[in-house]
Amino acid sequence: HPDKNKDPGAEDRFIQISKAYEILSNEEKRANFDRYGDAGESQGYSQHQHRQFHRFHEGFYFDESFFHFPFNSERRDTSDDKYLLHFSHYINEIVPDSFKKPYLIKITSDWCFSCIHIEPVWKEVAQELEALGAGIGVVHAGYERRLAHHLGAHSTPSLLGLINGKITFFHSAVVRENLRQFVENLLPGNLVEKITDKNYIHFLSNWKKENKPHVLLFDHMPVVPLLYKLTAFAYQDYLSFGYVYVGLRGTEELSSQYNINVYTPTMMIFKEHIDKPADVVQARDMKKQLIDDFLSQNKFLMVARLTNQRLFQELCPVKKSHRQRKHCVVLLTGEGEKFAEAYEAFLTFAVANTKDTLKFVHIYNDRQPEFADAFLMDEEKYRGKSAVVILERRNNAGKVAYKALEEAWQGSKEDNFILLDLLDQLRTDPNLLSSETVLADLNDELAPMFLIRWLYSTLDYLSDCWDSLFHSNWREMMPLLSLLFSALFILFGTVIVQAFSDSSDPRDSPPSEKEETAAKTEKNDASFSKESNSRIPKKGFVEVTELTDINYNSNLVRLRPGHMNVVLILSNSTKTALLQKFALEVYTFTGSSSLHFSFLSLDKHREWLEYLLEFAQDAAPIPNQYDKHFLERDYTGYVLALNGHKKYFCLFKPHRSGDEGGSPEDYNSSLHAEARGKSSCSPGSRSIKTKLHKLSFWMERLLEGSLQRFYIPSWPALD
Repeated sequence: HPDKNKDPGAEDRFIQISKAYEILSNEEKRANFDRYGDAGESQGYSQHQHRQFHRFHEGFYFDESFFHFPFNSERRDTSDDKYLLHFSHYINEIVPDSFKKPYLIKITSDWCFSCIHIEPVWKEVAQELEALGAGIGVVHAGYERRLAHHLGAHSTPSLLGLINGKITFFHSAVVRENLRQFVENLLPGNLVEKITDKNYIHFLSNWKKENKPHVLLFDHMPVVPLLYKLTAFAYQDYLSFGYVYVGLRGTEELSSQYNINVYTPTMMIFKEHIDKPADVVQARDMKKQLIDDFLSQNKFLMVARLTNQRLFQELCPVKKSHRQRKHCVVLLTGEGEKFAEAYEAFLTFAVANTKDTLKFVHIYNDRQPEFADAFLMDEEKYRGKSAVVILERRNNAGKVAYKALEEAWQGSKEDNFILLDLLDQLRTDPNLLSSETVLADLNDELAPMFLIRWLYSTLDYLSDCWDSLFHSNWREMMPLLSLLFSALFILFGTVIVQAFSDSSDPRDSPPSEKEETAAKTEKNDASFSKESNSRIPKKGFVEVTELTDINYNSNLVRLRPGHMNVVLILSNSTKTALLQKFALEVYTFTGSSSLHFSFLSLDKHREWLEYLLEFAQDAAPIPNQYDKHFLERDYTGYVLALNGHKKYFCLFKPHRSGDEGGSPEDYNSSLHAEARGKSSCSPGSRSIKTKLHKLSFWMERLLEGSLQRFYIPSWPALD
């Protein structure tokens, strides 16, 4: 391309390549060229080619049909538009959604010929994977540099996968099979269990331990279909999945038990009863929509156990209106054979009285004691027995209205009649739930132990490091490798020096105690004297000038290399108190000729300050800059160390007065006090001064060079 290659023949060569590709990509022109040696373009040249060619810079022409790429709006390829990602959309929506489905993301840009080369494969795979339930995304690196940098993509084209918030780069040849396998490898390996005659009873019997319905898919494919794996990942919090290969020997009993048609894919859901499926669907072509509709209606057991707060909120939602009332019938029971009969009777009642407005659940009193005590009040008649409570959640803060059965639940016919009568009354009289209480959040019974969570996190971190070592961009790995090799060099250097040192050398022999003490005293005196001389201020005061548009260039923009201007941000009401504290904090550093001290009026130059602070924001999450308090932010007490030559600054944020025992009210009152002209010795003034409490420590780190630096492209004008 002549913009990239300054060779005199680059322009002609580029036109030749464009023309050749145009002929090869058009069947008619290609046939004419094969027969007659040209593409037959002499006819109608003045009209067609004048339309096709557009002027580019000075005298350079190109034909856009060569690229088939969106170089202007007339010929723009819009197939990727619906997949385009922006930074805020990625952070707020795509990353949370990656815990339900994996995403395949392409990083592309303009003038990327490799991107054009993979485009046909990408379109085919994107459409296929999206139909199966995977997410697709496209990032234009030219317009979304921040997002591309956040993803770690430093070249185009790049393909990556996102699952559970974790990014994995694709490093194989871009063909359909490799991309499908890449997405499949992103998924956890234990999503779908292979089921045979030997283990199907054990698999289906785990409903009580896992508190989930179990799904079986019967199909004649030897490998679990990707559609089924993606579905299992999306519903892993609600359902357990198993796969039966009906063509495999050892599945005959299973197929006969449930009367399976081996030639048609069949999906069954089992709940509390494993001898009979709760629901069945059969289709020759299992589509994602059909599976989603089927599973979404069977996400919970008939009488699910409340094991965490999320499940409680889903099964017993807060009422939104009188027409959307939903009541929960809760069995408060215990574990073991002692309570089995009461539970079975409750389950039978629930199956016979299932309605959209009623949810039947149960809970173990010993695992959720706070929940049980809130309803039973530790009454003697319920001790060691089961109880039934009808409740309705009133708000998200835990307030519920409820009514408990007068007697303990035994599962007798009389108990069934009493409960059925209460439910009938509830349909006509909502005030039947006369008692109210506030519930604490439920304990998460199925959460793994802390040690196991820590072990999994460690394994994930080591896996990421191992993958990054071989596949990540070397520019990202250089700091880590540099630190690693520096540590090894110091370690081995120390060992080698100690190994070759001669302990018998009199010059290395340890001195006597008196000599050592004298040497230490002399050394300490010398170092103290040297340090004192370097830190002794040359003046008896701190010279602090106001940074204005008059001295802006000399004090910042044209500041000599190696010099820095330390600027205090203040307002008219806090000027006196902050300048006094600022002078005390920086006084010991005035001996350095490379440091200059200034102050900036926030009332005059707020826009200049906020422009600089935009470069000190983190990449994620994006701050909400349009809230109603944005223009009211208090920047008084901020300190900026500005390096005019290298165009960067370091930032000191003030400590709140609450950190030192004050309160926000004290700070606000101090502002009013200063505005009314009260003396700087008032309590409000003291709270303002605490903003610069640790400025001297920050100045120490500034001189050490250990502070974070925020670079800017150029210094803005100070209006």
